[in-house]
Formats: sequence, C-alpha cells, structure tokens
Amino acid sequence: MDRFIMRVLVFFFLCMFFIIACDPKEVPMPDEDFELEAPSYFGSYNERIPEDNPITQKGFELGRMLFYEKKLSGDNSMSCASCHQQSKAFTDGKAISPGIDGINGKVSTMSLVNLLWAEKFTWNGKMETVEAQSTEPIRNPIEMHENFENAIQKLEEAGYSRLFQEAFESEEITEELIGKALSQFQRALVSSNSKYDQYLRGEYEPTQSERRGEQLFFTHPIPGQLRGGNCGDCHLGPLTSGAIDGFQGFHNNGLDDDDNMDEGLMAVTGNPADKGRFKTPSLRNIALTAPYMHDGRFETLEEVIEHYDNGIHQSSTLDILIIEGSNENQASGDQPQLFLTEQEKDDIIAFLHMLTDEDFINNPQFSNPFEDDENN
Repeated sequence: MDRFIMRVLVFFFLCMFFIIACDPKEVPMPDEDFELEAPSYFGSYNERIPEDNPITQKGFELGRMLFYEKKLSGDNSMSCASCHQQSKAFTDGKAISPGIDGINGKVSTMSLVNLLWAEKFTWNGKMETVEAQSTEPIRNPIEMHENFENAIQKLEEAGYSRLFQEAFESEEITEELIGKALSQFQRALVSSNSKYDQYLRGEYEPTQSERRGEQLFFTHPIPGQLRGGNCGDCHLGPLTSGAIDGFQGFHNNGLDDDDNMDEGLMAVTGNPADKGRFKTPSLRNIALTAPYMHDGRFETLEEVIEHYDNGIHQSSTLDILIIEGSNENQASGDQPQLFLTEQEKDDIIAFLHMLTDEDFINNPQFSNPFEDDENN
C-alpha cells in the first residue's frame, strides 16, 4: 500500500510540474503582427515600416501606454497625449502649447494622423523619422523637460521592464526602445472612415454642396475656363497631405512678407529659398484641429479660406502654385487672389467637414489606458 501511495504521489507531482511548465502565462510566445486597416487608395505602406521596428501587438500596447504616461515628463504632469488629444484628432486646440514649466513653444501642435504615409516630421521637417520625433519632446526643455536617465528609472520603478521584455525581448529600458514603442503606436493611428472615405467606397452619397466642394478643392483654376479652389495642388490625393511617392511638400503659403515671416524649412536647410516654407499637413479631421497654420493664427476654417482667397502676402519665396492660382486674370505683380464666390467658399468648407472621422477620434484602441485610474 505504501508503494502504491508513493507512486500516486510521484505521478501527481509529475503532472503538476508538466502543467506548470506548459502554462501559457509562463512560456514566452512570439508576438503577432499588429493588423493595420488602411484603404488601398492611401497607397502601400509595408515598405514604410522600418525593418527593425515592425508594428506588433505588444509593441503597440506598450507604445500606447507610453504615449499617455506622465512619468516621461520632468514633473510627472504631462504626457505626449497632453498636446495630442484623441478628441481633437491628436492636437490640443491651442495656437501655441506651453510645456511643464509654463514656457510657450514656437509652433502649433500637429495632428498625428496617417503618419505611415508622411515624410519628414514637425513643421520645418527637422525630424527624419517618427522614432526621432517621438523622443525629442521628452528631453526638450520647453516641452516635457525630462532627461532619459530619470525617465527610464521612473519607468523601471513603475514595472515597465516586463512590458519591454514582452515587446522587445529585453527587460532593459532604453531611449531607443521608448522611441520604437511610441512610433509603433503612432504609425497605427490610421484615419480612414470619414464621410469622404465612405463616399470613395460607394457607401455615402454626398450633398450637392459637398460634391461641388470636392471638385473645387482638387481643381487648379484656369481663368475663364475652369473654376477651382487650388487646395489640392498642395494637399494631394485622398490623404490630403503634402507627401507623395517619397516626397514631402513644403510651401510658403503667403502668411507674411519677407520682413515678418518665420524661417520654416530654412532653419533646417540653411537655404534662403526655403524661408517661410512649412510642411504641408494632412487635412484629415481638419474641422477638429483648430486653430490653424504653424502658429495657430487662424481660429476658423472660414478665416483660412479668406486667407487663400484674398489675404496672401507677397514675398520672395511665395509658392508658384499660389501665384498662378486664380479664377480671374491678374497682372504680374498683383496680389494673388482666388476670387471665390461666397457659395464656393461654403462648398469647400462643406467638403472639409467630410474629412472628419468619428471612428478615429472614438477608437478605444487609441484612448488613454490609464483613464479609469485617473478618474478614481
């Protein structure tokens, strides 16, 4: 009997060992790629994802947490999401945003949308990759004002090492891996279910005003022959951005004259011909991202349209697409004007509202994972 009991006990412990050893919670499993949903008319994107930083489910989840993590700021009061709020298409509704020390920056917060198809980042294009742009605000003394040694220590104390192990197979938290995780989350911020997208898919019938607005938006005017709003010359294709086929557009859109304009791209290239030229942003969700322009000078879309219609300032670097864009014949040297009718202005704005994607700004995958904790 003793021998029988001993065999039963041995068998029991062997079974327990086998169960524990095979517990999926204890066995590292390879991460699955994150499934991006993007329409074909946006263009291919696989080649735009760095080989050393593919988007994985664990990487995306870690990036989302870091995006909303206030411990990355010097006083634990700000996160990336402080200036990039989902409800405002990842902008903040301010002309210029202050950092943790109350110091204002120099430019308006750009929307984080469809970055997979963008080239160069920030208004003057100084950042070549999403990874570089993701970490720069953390150390920036005007923004989050934290050094990475302190930030990493705080993340380690908060238990993030396990999450980095799951995402990158390394418990060591580094600046590079923080940038990679943040980039995975941001590259997944795809907005593609606006009324305009539904229209392109044959799922929405635009109003007459929206149809006219679309035609005006994408039409370069030819005086006496073709009326247009001249918008699509810079805001290209369904993405309505300035990036196409590996080229990022930078334009001087007549905000100021030579004596008063900001440097723009010139701050990066040092070329005087680039003075006043800024990155052309996507207009996706534009109705949610006021105020407008790199310095947030226009509060409404109506003000923006008025600027392009009759508020252009002459300068030595004014974009040729604006100089040549008019619905009436103009003499050389005249102030460029579109000469839009009030109805045409309303129609263009109606089309711009078609670019609002309610699913994007309400997608729980992109929301604050700490929201419940912060509300308690």
